Amino acid sequence: MRQVHLLNIGIHNLTMIELLEKLRLGGIVFTPNVDHLMKLQRDPEFYRAYQGVDFKVCDSRVLVYASYFLGTPVQEKISGSDLFPAFYMYYRNDPGVKIFLLGAAPGIAEAARSRINAKVGREIVVAAHSPSFGFEKNEAECQAIIEMINRSGATVLAIGVGAPKQELWITRYKDQLPNVKTFLAIGATIDFEAGTVQRSPQWMSNVGLEWLFRILCEPRRLWKRYLIHDLPFFWLLLQQRFRLYHNPWGTVESVSAAQKKSRSLIKTI
Repeated sequence: MRQVHLLNIGIHNLTMIELLEKLRLGGIVFTPNVDHLMKLQRDPEFYRAYQGVDFKVCDSRVLVYASYFLGTPVQEKISGSDLFPAFYMYYRNDPGVKIFLLGAAPGIAEAARSRINAKVGREIVVAAHSPSFGFEKNEAECQAIIEMINRSGATVLAIGVGAPKQELWITRYKDQLPNVKTFLAIGATIDFEAGTVQRSPQWMSNVGLEWLFRILCEPRRLWKRYLIHDLPFFWLLLQQRFRLYHNPWGTVESVSAAQKKSRSLIKTI
C-alpha cells in the first residue's frame, strides 16, 4: 500500500471507501493525528505498537496540510469518529460483523450501543463495556474484559480510551482475542455516538480547526496538549522538509533493545 511518511511513521494513503473494503478481511486500524506524532517522538513503546499496525490513516486536517507541504499529499482525512459510523453502516447487512464497544465513562458505551443498533436496524453492537479508570494497569480487570469480549462472539473491537492507552491495549491483548479480526482505535468516538459529547461543526473539521473547538469545550483538560505538547510538531515538520529530521528511535530493533535495557534497570533498582 502507498504510504506518506510524516516524521517517524508512514501513513497509508487510502480513501475511506478503499479502507472500508480492505477491512472486509480484518486488520488493526490506528488513526494518527498531531498529538500521536508528538507522543511517537517521546514514547518508544507507543512507537513500537505503531510498527505492527495494518492500517495507519490520517486523522487530522493539519496532517493533510503537512503532507502537501512535504510534497506527498494524503488523499483523504479519515478520523476515527468518521471511520466508525462509516464502518458500521457499510457492514450493516453483514451478519459476520459483530462489534464490541470498549471505553468511555460508565453507562456511555451502553448508550452508544443502543443508538447505533437503532440506527443500523440490527444488533450489530453485541456488547459494550466502560472500564474503570486505570484499568490498563490492572491485569485481573484486563483479563475479565478479554473474557467478556470472547464470550460476546464479537468479531470487531472498537476501543476508545485515548492514546496511547487504546493502541497499547490492542497490541498487548490482540492475540488473546481469537474471534476478533478487526481492531479499531477510535478515541472519543464512543462519546460522540452516545450523544454525550458534541463534535465540532463540519466546517471547523473541514478546515482543520477541530482542535480549537475541543479546547473551547474542554479547556482545562486539553489546552496544554494542543498549545504546549503538540506545538513543536511544526518545527519537526520543517526539519523533515529540509531533510534534517531524525527518528529518535532509529529502528524497531533498537527500540526493543532500549525497552529491554530499561526493564533490566528497573529490576536492578
